[in-house]
Amino acid sequence: MRLEVMNFLNEMAERFPAAISFASGRPAEGFFDMRAWIESMHSYEEHLAEQRGTSRELVERSLAQYGATAGIIRDLISRQLRVDEGIDVASDRILVTVGCQEALDICVRTLCRDEDDVLLARSPTYIGITGAAYLGRAGIVSFREAEGSGLVAALEKAIESAHTQGKRPRALYLIPDFDNPTGEVIDLHVRRAILALCALHDILVLEDNPYGMFRYEGTPVPTMRSLDDDRRVIYVGTFSKTLCPALRVGYAVVPPRAVGRCDLMEAMVQAKSFVSVNTSQLAQAVVGGVLMSQRYSLRDIVSKPLAHYRRNRDEMLDALDRHFADLRSQVHWNRPEGGFFLVVELPFDFGDEHVKRCAEAYGVLVMPLRYFALDSNDGRRVRLAFSNTSPEKIRDGISRFSHFVHDHLDRKGASG
Repeated sequence: MRLEVMNFLNEMAERFPAAISFASGRPAEGFFDMRAWIESMHSYEEHLAEQRGTSRELVERSLAQYGATAGIIRDLISRQLRVDEGIDVASDRILVTVGCQEALDICVRTLCRDEDDVLLARSPTYIGITGAAYLGRAGIVSFREAEGSGLVAALEKAIESAHTQGKRPRALYLIPDFDNPTGEVIDLHVRRAILALCALHDILVLEDNPYGMFRYEGTPVPTMRSLDDDRRVIYVGTFSKTLCPALRVGYAVVPPRAVGRCDLMEAMVQAKSFVSVNTSQLAQAVVGGVLMSQRYSLRDIVSKPLAHYRRNRDEMLDALDRHFADLRSQVHWNRPEGGFFLVVELPFDFGDEHVKRCAEAYGVLVMPLRYFALDSNDGRRVRLAFSNTSPEKIRDGISRFSHFVHDHLDRKGASG
């Protein structure tokens, strides 16, 4: 895992601004309805004034101040989780954070306090958890499915390896729905087996679910939090993908667990108070107003971007079929049932120099999966993001990428 990845990709984007980018997993900007969302904030102000037994003018002033560290819209998030995700949680077990990234950071800081405390994570994995572990000085023990064995067996082996090294696995990080970077979904029976294995070894599960509402086909799989009978899943969510990233509002659903001598929720709130004091109350008020206006469900709001993402995914799959038809025995890709990404496997290693050549000579920017890897694998796979682009750019970009691949193979053949 390279921690300078984002700087490198930003540099490539700046140097080659005309390149079509499949590197960024940003949500599509055409569906941001900021004017309506900001106007809905007034409904939340009225709700808060009634709840506090005060005037709206005083509420407006208070929203511009510092606020409660744990957040002011926890009751509304609790309702939305119940409606959209089937997660029944008391509002006092929700911590509102500055985006999902702060939630991950606080979890790492709270759970991995001692030198021997480590996280478990699949390889490849989301860069954000690696960064949080690095800044929190927490070790990561990685695992991946080996040929002929499954995810649970690989996890069990990683736990044994950690124990052999004298390490104490505190939490397992997963994106079970439409994983970033792979787009994969963890099956129901595997989720249950993971929960059972973590219960056996007293390991918490850190379930990150930014893409769960963007399913295009197939049967939805219950979240690990909704399957959790042992109160060991910390469920992390965000409004960055369903509404917009600029709000910087995320949350963690925290089970009643002890950390040292205090409750896990108490410890996380204390950690947040030193990290960011509180999440912007103005941003929370916007989210609260939207949730109230939508009767505590985001299904209607995500319906249009969901259709856009599904169309883009289909466009990318069709383009891959067309442009790599003659290389189907050498170039492979998955068909994600949702989310923002798919993965292409190439018949050669793809690294920094290939990223530069792709962008400079072919006008397309893609992301090597080795940037997400916690081991030495994934040298031949690339992640393609299809969320923040158009069908026209997808067709053109995949054509350019295929020309790069064909030309590279031709050069290899000529030199070999």
